[in-house]
Parts: sequence; C-alpha cells; structure tokens
Amino acid sequence: MSIKKILVSQPKPTSEKSPYFDLEKKYGVEVVFRPFIKVEGLTSREFRQSKINVPDYSAIILTARTAIDHFFRLCKELRYNVPDTLKYFCVSETIAHYLQKYVIYRKRKIFYSETGLMEDLIPIIAKHHKETYLMPVSDVHNDKAVVLDNNKVKYVKAVMYRTVSNDFKPGEKLDYDMLVFFTPAGIKSYTTNFPDYKERNVVIAAMGQTTLEAAEKAGIKVDVTVTPEAPSMAGAIDQYLKKVKAEEEKQERKASREAAKKATTSKAKADDDAVDDAAAKRSAAAKKAAATRKAKADAEAAAAAKRSAAAKKAAATRKAKAEAKK
Repeated sequence: MSIKKILVSQPKPTSEKSPYFDLEKKYGVEVVFRPFIKVEGLTSREFRQSKINVPDYSAIILTARTAIDHFFRLCKELRYNVPDTLKYFCVSETIAHYLQKYVIYRKRKIFYSETGLMEDLIPIIAKHHKETYLMPVSDVHNDKAVVLDNNKVKYVKAVMYRTVSNDFKPGEKLDYDMLVFFTPAGIKSYTTNFPDYKERNVVIAAMGQTTLEAAEKAGIKVDVTVTPEAPSMAGAIDQYLKKVKAEEEKQERKASREAAKKATTSKAKADDDAVDDAAAKRSAAAKKAAATRKAKADAEAAAAAKRSAAAKKAAATRKAKAEAKK
C-alpha cells in the first residue's frame, strides 16, 4: 500500500538532524510524533515498598535518560545525597553525557558502550565485577535487562517509574498509513484506544523483542522491524519505503506500457475501421455506378425498341398504301 503519513509513537526529536526528517525529504511522506504512552515516576513511598536501599549499591546501570531523571528525583525525595564515588555504566555515550544535568561529568567515574549496544557494555562491567549494581527501570522491563541476565551479571532491578496509556480523545481519528511502536505499553495503548485495530488497514512497525511479542499476542501483524542490515527503526522504515517506492514505480511502468499498448491497439483498430469504411464507400459507389449504367442501358434499349416498333409501323403503312394504288 502507498505510505503518505506515518505516526511515530515517540516525542518529537529536539534536533533537526533526526533520521525521521530525512525520510520526509527522501520519500515525500509526513511523519507525525505522538506518544501512545507517558511516564509517571513512582513516589518515594511507593519505592520504599520495594525494600531496595539505594546506598547499598556502588554502581548504577543506566539505559535511558528517563532512568537518570527518576533516579536522581527519587534520591532527592529519599534525602539521599548521591556520593561522588558512585560509578555510572551507560548503554550509550548520549546517555552518559546526559548525566551532566545532575553531576559534574569530569569528576565522576562514568563508563559507556561505544556502539550503543548493551552487549558491548558487558566487558566493561566485567572489569568491575566487585561492584554492587543497581539498574533503574520502568515497570515494563526492556530487552537490555535480558542481556545482563544472559551474561550472568549480578544486579538488582529497581522500578522507579511506570508507563501508562496516553489516552486519545473520544472520536479522535487515527488516519495514518503506518504506525511505529517501541514498547509493549505502546501496543497496549493502541489496542485500548482503538478496539477496531484488527480491522484497520495500516502498516505496523515495531522495535524490540518484547514489543514484537506484545503485538503478536494482540493479533497484530508486524510489517517492519529492525534487522542486522537496518539496526535502527528509521533505517528499517527507510528500507520498507524503498521497496514500496520501487513497487509503485514498477506498477506505474506496467500501467504506462498497458496504456501505450491499448493506445496502439485502438489506433490500429481505428485505421482498420477507416480502411473498411473507405472500402465500403467504394463498393457503394461502384454499385451505384453499375445501377446507373444498367438504368441507362435499359432506357437506351427501350428507346431502340420503340424506334424499331415505329419503323415497322411506318413500313407497314407504306406497304398498305402501295397495294391500294395498284
């Protein structure tokens, strides 16, 4: 199907260099950013119920800027002064730099994955195996925690915030050709806000194993997801739009060939009809000319017969007169 309008279930990027803006220019599509979910922080009272004592941990594993915000928020509400000795292990350089919002970056022990992948943070964590690790997470755990489990990293997950549905207004339309999801909560919000989701003719893009599983559970067919060749969602969408564009161009070429063939056939038929019309006209003219010649011949024959009869009558009259004189 043709893709003209895409909804990305994330906040609008603050940078104009977002790859989603490049997709708009490259394919002439409209990309709209509208989160299907919103984040709510746990209160200090709710967090205490988890029986997690933050001072017991010497290192923090950070996978998102949201985790950083809620970690420092809760520490403040719990009246815990984060020590300068705390070590930070970040899944990407971008997240590491975000720590500058709360700490003096150059005076802290901050480590991060060069590739932005949790797998590449594991060797760094392994070098600091004596640390006690705490990982701030949402109530819906992401795939990054699975990587830690698979590599037998000893850590404790601390739920510090939750994701809830960002409800749509009653009767609000969802007139998009493609919907892009990043979390199971986004899938849940979609199915809750739009109960007729199974009947909707829309392309679904989803990222993350838990998100794909949530889509499958809801009976939603996922058409676009990340691959080794396109590890980012924007890259995966780019590949999909490229295929769609190629198919549209193929159909256009086919339609053009069929139109040209039809036009050629129509012209040939018109030419044949013209030839037939000309032949018919010539035949009709020939028949008319023949009829005219026959009528003329018949008239001439009748005139000749009339003259012959008159001549015979005159001869008979002369003969009769001659005999009478004798």
